[in-house]
Amino acid sequence: MEPEQLPSEEYTHPVAYDVEGRPLYAHPAVAPTPAPISPMPNAQPQVVHMARPIEPVKQEVSLDTKLKHDKSRRLYPTLNLSEGEYIISAVRRHPIGLFIPLAIGLLLVSMALSLLFNYDIVIQLFSLTGTSANPFVAAVPVLLFTVLVSLGVYVAYYVYNNNRFFLTNESVIQEIQVSLFAHHEQTVSLANIEDASYTQQGIIEQFFNYGSIRLSTEGDETTYRFTYVANPKQHIATLNNAVEAFKNGRPVSDSDN
Repeated sequence: MEPEQLPSEEYTHPVAYDVEGRPLYAHPAVAPTPAPISPMPNAQPQVVHMARPIEPVKQEVSLDTKLKHDKSRRLYPTLNLSEGEYIISAVRRHPIGLFIPLAIGLLLVSMALSLLFNYDIVIQLFSLTGTSANPFVAAVPVLLFTVLVSLGVYVAYYVYNNNRFFLTNESVIQEIQVSLFAHHEQTVSLANIEDASYTQQGIIEQFFNYGSIRLSTEGDETTYRFTYVANPKQHIATLNNAVEAFKNGRPVSDSDN
């Protein structure tokens, strides 16, 4: 039996004797008790400070990029473009979206002017007398109606054409014109675009080559849509090339078209 395995009652009996006849006893080894570590007075937690320059180093912009940026600012002064950001493509809506409001407006104006030019027939047909039989008196409401219809058509044209979609070398900018006095802008970084696709539904969209663009972003899973886009396949190809180049660290330029 090993000495450290001896029962405690055998520790009082000698296990051997030395050359002089003195008894030798076996005792288990006792591990030394570590001295308690007293906390240092006024000890403070360790804090790591990150150094940041007061004036960050300004990124150099090439001459070619600066020229493209200046040109984009001149062509689109209402856009908020960062330094070195420029427009790759400006997507506008297909004019077919204006067909219905223009057709209705033209029909109403034609009917009103036709009524005015043939007012003598109206007088005979309804046997009008007095002031109502005066063509100059009837011209006032007809012309007023014509002006209101024309104004409505212009508002529809203004709202439709001011919905625009821009692709830059850094982001996608969508200008949304809801009404004559309601406008807002959405900006999505190319790094946040997860999927970009287009749809063309029906024979009319296929024949006139227009459709809808759809973008989905990472994280919040927001979806952006832009309708009545002329040649949507080409615009989506340009957008996907720009997103791929941006995420892979390659320069994004108009050569990706």
